[in-house]
Amino acid sequence: MARRYFPNTLSLLVAGLGLLSLPTAAWPAPTAAPESVIVQASSAERAARMVQEVGGTVTHELGIIRSAAAELTSDQRVKLEAIQGGVRIYGNHRAELTAKGAKGGKGGGGGGTSQVSETYYPTHLGADALHLDGIDGTGVTIAVLDSGIFSDNGLKKNAVATNRILAHYNAVTDVLEDGDSQVFTEDAFGHGSHVASVAVSSRQTENGNFNGMAPNADLVVVHAFDENGSSTYADVIRGIDWLVANKDAYGIRILNCSFSAEPQSYYWDDPLNQAVMAAWRVGIVVVASAGNRGPSAMTIGVPGNVPYIVTVGAMTDNFTPEDMGDDVLASFSSAGPTVEGFVKPEVVAPGGHVKGLMKNTAQIALDHPEFHDGGYYMNLSGTSQATAFVSGIVALMLQDAPQLTPDEVKYRLMDSARPAQFSGGSPVYSVFQQGAGLVDAYDAVYSTASGSANGSMSIDLDLLGVQHYRGSADAYEKKGKNGGFVFFLRDAAGNAIEDDGYLWSDQYVFQDGFLWSDGFLWSDGFLWSDGFLWSDGFLWSDGFLWSDGFLWSDLNTEALFTESWIPQE
Repeated sequence: MARRYFPNTLSLLVAGLGLLSLPTAAWPAPTAAPESVIVQASSAERAARMVQEVGGTVTHELGIIRSAAAELTSDQRVKLEAIQGGVRIYGNHRAELTAKGAKGGKGGGGGGTSQVSETYYPTHLGADALHLDGIDGTGVTIAVLDSGIFSDNGLKKNAVATNRILAHYNAVTDVLEDGDSQVFTEDAFGHGSHVASVAVSSRQTENGNFNGMAPNADLVVVHAFDENGSSTYADVIRGIDWLVANKDAYGIRILNCSFSAEPQSYYWDDPLNQAVMAAWRVGIVVVASAGNRGPSAMTIGVPGNVPYIVTVGAMTDNFTPEDMGDDVLASFSSAGPTVEGFVKPEVVAPGGHVKGLMKNTAQIALDHPEFHDGGYYMNLSGTSQATAFVSGIVALMLQDAPQLTPDEVKYRLMDSARPAQFSGGSPVYSVFQQGAGLVDAYDAVYSTASGSANGSMSIDLDLLGVQHYRGSADAYEKKGKNGGFVFFLRDAAGNAIEDDGYLWSDQYVFQDGFLWSDGFLWSDGFLWSDGFLWSDGFLWSDGFLWSDGFLWSDLNTEALFTESWIPQE
């Protein structure tokens, strides 16, 4: 279900212009509709006060980024921009949810009844074995910022049939709804329900398999997207602001961001990214979707382009869930690097034709009934679903090791991931497509890897605007008729990483950042030409570790893609 949403414009109301006798005075010039903006200053209070001083209307107070959302006419904006004192004005952009209808036929299993359908993916990623060990997300709270959830017991109740929804905050209306009695605005769109079910559904099949990755985790629901799957920066940021303020009250450890917007500026200069960075800084593991604008390079969306957080791309099981030998990267999964040169996504997870819970009257189900079983299950594809799988895995990790910081969680997730292997001598997906590889829940939970991602960067200084960072990616232009650019990595000394370019070690620059300088800027238009994907049959198998020597040959002189296109789903 690929949708793109655009800001609504205010209608001009024109009344009674019939053939009336009018004075000879000229009609007044039409007034332009106010523009929705985000005003950033030294504090949210100062931003609101400045808006009011020029006659604007404050719509949101966004303390987490020292801002206020407001409605300003063009004249008011000019007056505000003329005020001295470090004011920054951003457009209040729209954000879109990153899921689309699955290919390959009608969703099955529910049969129009309450029958529990097998979803396969907890087993695919090793979570079923953890559930048997008692690691099921107990005591860990996941916040899902999305379109809400519907009243299904698989969502509302945990694996021991007690209410798991600790709070339901409506960021659109700025109202804390009643989570204890389960009275809240239901998910009219359907996306939030589907995403939440991937992460935490407690529905259990006859053979004992849970539908969700962390079926006993607690849930905080932040309703920020409307019945059409659309939201604004201001509503999403207000939701994150509320989550950070109430982190300790509800024990929030994870924030699932299954949505994306096209980048409008550098990562540090985007107000939504600033809110996400603030959440990471206070100890919340932020998991965000890469976006569905692949397979082209440099298509990672906001907030997935934040270097600190965990960004997730999508792979697909090729409609053969019991055969991992034909798993491939999903064609829609956005690829890195980011404009600032960071490797993204960090990991990939299942994102093709994912079966999850959705009310059959939700807007997505009404728009795409061919993918709904008529009962409770819907098939969707997208990096949204991949993101939810990783959020569930993080809940399992934090139940087992609650002392882990977000940087340590990210390190273990990447260290335990499995990059796609060689097949028949052909090269594998690039690091900019798959990151560290396919996540593995079992290995991530029982990992003893000791390290911290983002170690060379200071999120405090970044948020203060003192210093910003660039990643280790660089590019050179291909010669010849095919043209385009090839991306590669450089080490801390500036040398191209060649044979050991995919190795994970404490010294590796995969997730380190270097101080930003103006001279780093790339020119516009970096492209991967058509056909950069590889041949069928790449296998994410057990035991394939970074230290085993996954090698690229002569990375700075050979293209990272072939000329053959492959079907992804």
